[in-house]
Amino acid sequence: MDEKDWIALRILSEEKNISRASERLYISQPALTYRLKNLEEEFGTRLFFKIKGGIEFTSEGLHLAAYAEEMIQNLQKTKDYMLNMQKEVRGTLRLGVSSNFAQYKLPKLLKGFSTEHPNVQFSVNTGWSTEIMSLLDSSSVQLGILRGNYDWYGTKTLLHKERLCLISKNEINMDRLPQLPFIQYKTDSSLKNLINGWWNDRFSEPPFVTMETDRQETCKEMVKNDLGIAILPEICLQPSDNLYTYGLSYKNEEPVLRNTWLMYNQDSLQLSTVKHFIDFLDHHPEI
Repeated sequence: MDEKDWIALRILSEEKNISRASERLYISQPALTYRLKNLEEEFGTRLFFKIKGGIEFTSEGLHLAAYAEEMIQNLQKTKDYMLNMQKEVRGTLRLGVSSNFAQYKLPKLLKGFSTEHPNVQFSVNTGWSTEIMSLLDSSSVQLGILRGNYDWYGTKTLLHKERLCLISKNEINMDRLPQLPFIQYKTDSSLKNLINGWWNDRFSEPPFVTMETDRQETCKEMVKNDLGIAILPEICLQPSDNLYTYGLSYKNEEPVLRNTWLMYNQDSLQLSTVKHFIDFLDHHPEI
């Protein structure tokens, strides 16, 4: 087995489909099938079997895929530490970042860091915070920037807090919210629980949900066109939106806040890329 085999097994274990895996690997489907067949011959056992819509790994295949994942991580760590031995800050910084932070904050942040350290490259995964948590747990990323509250065995630093806001096209009476059309959007459980917790604290009846969108930006566009009201984190809102914005508070007048955390394993600080990036964040509290 070599690195290409490890990567092929990783992608195949994620996709459970040879066609999709070959697309992600930028090779033809026959070429991937040939590589897998050679692996089966090398180990003298069947690694997977076909099912409707894809494949399933055998017990032997699952064991080999886990070995491949371990070897990929070990190789990446070796590359990281070899580059870290050089005086100049260089190498690849592997980040997992919550989608909202990635959209509204990360580009400017990476530009500033890249200006100071031009020999650092970035590998960035974005998604819901629950997905970023999984990447951290598997050591697929060195640093995670997550929104919401999650348990983490490593180092966890609060980057900033922001308020949840109700938005509307026109001025509204907050006491009448249950009677107004409400637009929801798909998001992670942390934000859902925060919104539901505030609503249940203020009202005894559920919101009058008339629409659900796949993302927050789509939801905001619906509100701009006066199709309903919505609750969004402050990070998503710009003055150019021209919307009425109401910062949310509980009955006890405590504001409803969403936290953004930086999480990493303490061992990662041995890498100059990670250490310098954390130092960069410390010196840019405006994020």
